[in-house]
Amino acid sequence: MITASRVGRDGRLALGFETRGGRTVLSRCRYTLPLQVMAPMALHDSAAVVSILNPTGGLVGGDSLEIEVDVAPGAHACLTTPSATKVYRADSVAAAQRVGLRVAAGARLEWVPDHTIPFSGAAFRQVVSADVAAGGVLVAVDAFSAGRIARGEAWRFALLDSTLTIRDRRGVVLHDRFVLRDGGPRGLGVTEGRCYFATVAVVADAGLAAFVERVAAIVDGDADVGAGLLARRGAVVRCLAADAPALARVVDTVWTAARVEVLGVDPLALRKS
Repeated sequence: MITASRVGRDGRLALGFETRGGRTVLSRCRYTLPLQVMAPMALHDSAAVVSILNPTGGLVGGDSLEIEVDVAPGAHACLTTPSATKVYRADSVAAAQRVGLRVAAGARLEWVPDHTIPFSGAAFRQVVSADVAAGGVLVAVDAFSAGRIARGEAWRFALLDSTLTIRDRRGVVLHDRFVLRDGGPRGLGVTEGRCYFATVAVVADAGLAAFVERVAAIVDGDADVGAGLLARRGAVVRCLAADAPALARVVDTVWTAARVEVLGVDPLALRKS
């Protein structure tokens, strides 16, 4: 239960997807502001596409968001956001977001939000945890800018702490974390002078080698991309970009490679304006 003083600060979102009549439907949806969703869309394949909204315009210190997504056997869901997520200056407590993703056997989930922008003085902690059953497929994007670059605020946030952990029945498939603080290292070996960065993780039981090979062939003068296979069931891609359009372009190219080589479906145009 949310107390009156926390209304609009503690957002909760729970989504469930299942198949009906050969298509994926949003079978369960519960939320409290500042989280809500748009009506699901069915574009040109069987995936149900849902856009997650924060109508307050961004996160401030002390905000707490929790998102839970369950995809039942045979269902295919794609979750995104209509635009980048803004994190404003925090005077004390960091804004926090926890995401729990559960992908059943034979299910497919694409977690592809736009990047997060930490403003000067912002503090943000994010934990994304996923459980992927045998035969399930997960594509997950974790993307950021170093601040409002055009305003000269690169690397001026107080804290950026992001964790991505993916498990299956055998244990951890991927555990990836970075913690960046004001005054910390910003030079060679961190982002190579690029102010936009993303990780794309793919967990599946087939198509990973072809996916990595396709990503390795990506050429973009404003972005650097590296990909490799995990010890089992997965691949991870790192992207560095010179600006927001380059980041969006290269992440979309990597996502397209995952859709074609791993999911076996066509690229998806999300029609964002």
